[in-house]
Amino acid sequence: MDLEAYKEEGIIARKSINNNQIKKIAADINNSFNKGGKLIVFGNGGSAADAQHFVAELTGHFTKERKPLSAIALTTNTSALTAIGNDYSFKEIFSRQVMALCHAEDYVVGISTSGNSENVIMAIEDANKIGAYTLGFTGKSGGKLAGICREVFHAGTDTTSIIQEIHITAIHMICALIDENY
Repeated sequence: MDLEAYKEEGIIARKSINNNQIKKIAADINNSFNKGGKLIVFGNGGSAADAQHFVAELTGHFTKERKPLSAIALTTNTSALTAIGNDYSFKEIFSRQVMALCHAEDYVVGISTSGNSENVIMAIEDANKIGAYTLGFTGKSGGKLAGICREVFHAGTDTTSIIQEIHITAIHMICALIDENY
């Protein structure tokens, strides 16, 4: 592996983050909170870890002490995940939870580096039917997820590990802006 090339690709991708889009996403999440909504986040593998990290920053604190904010990662309830996966299918592990927990005032984030994770796509489609605001975190190409979300954050690369780095950078930027409102 050419480590210098890897670092340079990460720098270029990080610089491609659109600050105005980050501000809009943070404002839209705050709007959801102000309407009594919650943030619902999910993804697979590293994206599941990013979903949990996002929620932890909001239910705990990020840059300052503030009230905990209503956020849930659909990746943390192993009983629900395994029961739904076993009784229905892995494709439905997030969509069944969205149907049970999501309301129109909620802000729903699906994270998929490829944009083609079937279970993420299904859950976003269900959140759209409910009327929730949907955001997809994807790689440069966006995959199918880019075509179904109301808002899409594209990491400026197609390298999975760097996509994940850019996603967590964007999540931290969003959390910092959310903190400014409390």
